[in-house]
Amino acid sequence: MTEQMNEIAFYTLAGAPESPRDLIPEVRAAEDMGIGSCFISERFNIKEAATISGAVGAVSEKLGIATAATNHNTRHPVVTGAYASTMHFLTGGRFSLGLGRGIDVMFDAFGLPRIKTAEIEDFVSLMRRLHRGETIMGHSGPAGSWPVLRLDPGFDEYIPMTFTAFGPNSLQLGGRVFDAVVLHTFFTDETTVRAVETVKKAAEEAGRNPDDVRVWSCFATIGDHLPEAVRLKKTVGRMATYLQAYGDLMVKTNNWDPAVLKRFREDDLVANFKGALDQNGTTQDLEHVANLIPEEWLAPAATGTPAQCVEAINHQLDLGCDGVILHGASPTDLAPIVSAYAAQRDATRFAHLPANPAMPPSMVLSS
Repeated sequence: MTEQMNEIAFYTLAGAPESPRDLIPEVRAAEDMGIGSCFISERFNIKEAATISGAVGAVSEKLGIATAATNHNTRHPVVTGAYASTMHFLTGGRFSLGLGRGIDVMFDAFGLPRIKTAEIEDFVSLMRRLHRGETIMGHSGPAGSWPVLRLDPGFDEYIPMTFTAFGPNSLQLGGRVFDAVVLHTFFTDETTVRAVETVKKAAEEAGRNPDDVRVWSCFATIGDHLPEAVRLKKTVGRMATYLQAYGDLMVKTNNWDPAVLKRFREDDLVANFKGALDQNGTTQDLEHVANLIPEEWLAPAATGTPAQCVEAINHQLDLGCDGVILHGASPTDLAPIVSAYAAQRDATRFAHLPANPAMPPSMVLSS
């Protein structure tokens, strides 16, 4: 058993798994390798977050666990609150409830309202109060109106909360009320530094300790030991899917050329493609799409040899991130990279970090 490295993490069931049971060997391998946390994304097929969270909690002993992310408006707040408290007790405090804004196009299709900042902030307040054992009567606020909200009056728990953030308003919200912030994949160095500074400044302005709000880089990690077709899917395919879903935001955030996005969208294959390119695109499709995406757009990633990947991971930490999620690969795929990282790691630099990926370090140190 390797020493637990609480500054690195992975996403279970990356991409489009054939079965959610794939997480069982993934989680066990991650713990054996010393990976600190497991993040859980949600897709409404076989990756429903509450079920996946419970499975990860049941087959792990040390891993921190966080949803990154689910949405506050797809479940009643008492259901979400009970989900979080169940996970909290199941895992002995290793769980963080992670929220996000969701994808506008999908919400429109499902008839769900687009999520606003004030709604999330109100919802976080509700979760904090419910987990302290409060009974909330007649709540009427941005998140909604309910006659009574209650979990257990015996609760006095602190369940850390994580926010997946993109734009400046979201980053500021993360620093203001959340315990951890997960950045987006393929952020340039300049964007990453700006995002970290935005989160930390917002925390400080809210009277919080900025060191207690942990910022996670979500960093595509695709070593050259993987087959070329797999690397193509996890780089070009993943970027193309982001551009399909919210390309304008990606381009604006990174100060990229919008004309490139326009050419991408107007391409015949892209314009007529059904579904997500990283899931449904063939190798031939992705080879075509690769010609539409500049190399510099794909550059913010860990690629190459294990040593080169480790150098890129360390660079994310040097940019100010508190942790790095090795995104888009299973623990097995990551094995040579994690091994190389562990061999050069300075354990004293990260000794203050709790296993829970959103737990404020000062809360642990003072306990």
